[in-house]
Amino acid sequence: MKVLLTGGRGLIGGVIAQELVSRGHEVTVLQRTPSGLDLHERLTEQLGDIRDPSVMNHACKGIDGVIHAAALVGITGSWSDFESANVQGTQSVLDAARLAGVSRFVYVSSPSVAHSGRALVGAAAGVAEPDLVRGHYARSKAIAERMVLAQSSATFAAVAIRPHLVWGPGDEQLVGRIVDRARSGRLVLIDHGRALIDSTYSTNVGSAVVSGLERVGRADVNGRAFVVSNGEPRTVAELVTRIVSAAGLPASSRSIPYPAAYVAGAVVEGVWRLSGRRTEPPMTRFLAEQLATAHWFDQRDTRQALDWRPEVSLDEGFAELRNWYVRAGGVAD
Repeated sequence: MKVLLTGGRGLIGGVIAQELVSRGHEVTVLQRTPSGLDLHERLTEQLGDIRDPSVMNHACKGIDGVIHAAALVGITGSWSDFESANVQGTQSVLDAARLAGVSRFVYVSSPSVAHSGRALVGAAAGVAEPDLVRGHYARSKAIAERMVLAQSSATFAAVAIRPHLVWGPGDEQLVGRIVDRARSGRLVLIDHGRALIDSTYSTNVGSAVVSGLERVGRADVNGRAFVVSNGEPRTVAELVTRIVSAAGLPASSRSIPYPAAYVAGAVVEGVWRLSGRRTEPPMTRFLAEQLATAHWFDQRDTRQALDWRPEVSLDEGFAELRNWYVRAGGVAD
C-alpha cells in the first residue's frame, strides 16, 4: 500500500515507519520538522502542520491508508494546546483522508483514554470516556479516538491501537526520564513500586500498528480499539530497576507512600500553574496515581483480531537497551 504516517519523528513513529518499509509498503512521513529517518525510494518525507488543510489534502493524494500517530504528549500544558493538536489535528487528518478516498485509517491512541484511576487487572480495552479520564492529554485523545471510530464504515475502515507504556533504545519519554532521575539521585518509588503494570517494547508497537492497518477491513477489527502490550506484567520496581541497570546505574531503594506522593503532586501542580512553567514537573497527581495503581491488560483479543504477537520479549528488550547504552558509550561492556 501507499501509506501516509503522521508523526514520524518520535520513537513510535520511527518504529512504525521502519515496520511499514520492511513489509514492502511505500511510506510518506509527515510532521513539522525533519524526522531523522533514513529516507529512500520507499520512505519519503513531507513537512507541514496536520492542522493545515492544504498540507493534509496534498499529503493524502494517492494514499491507500493513513496511520495517524502525531500528537501533543505530556502531563502539563493548557487544554487549548491539547485540543488544538490532538482533537482539531485529528479532525483535519480525517477530513483530508476521507476527501482523498483513503480506505484504511489507523489512529494511534492510548490506554489512558479509558482509565479513570481505578486499578485495571487483566482488563479489556474499554470504551474511551473523555469525561472520566485524568488530564488534558487523555481527554483530548479520548475525544479524538471517538471521532475516528465514529467514521468507520465498509468503505472507510478505521481502528484505534492503544500502545501501553512504550519504551526502548532512544526513548526520552520513559527511559530517558528514569535514567536522568537515577543519575541525579532523584529517583523515588511510590509504595516501593509494588504496582503491577504492562509495558511494550518499542518495535512490538510498530508491528502491532502495521498489523492493524493490514487487517482493519475485517469485521472483527473495523471500528474497534485494541490495547497493545508485551503481555508480561511486571512490578514498577522491577521495570525501573532493569531500566537503570541497563544504563549501568544502581537501583534506588527510596520510597514514599502513595498519599504523600499524591499530595506532593497537587502542590507541585499548583506551583507550576502559578509560575507558568512549561517544563515537566517532578510529580503530579496523575503520575502518582499511575505509579501506584495496577494496570495491565488481557491481550488475547488483540492478538487474535490483529493476528499479531510481540516479537521481542521484555527480557530481550532490556538486553537490547543495555547494548544501546554500551554502543553510546554510557556503559562499560
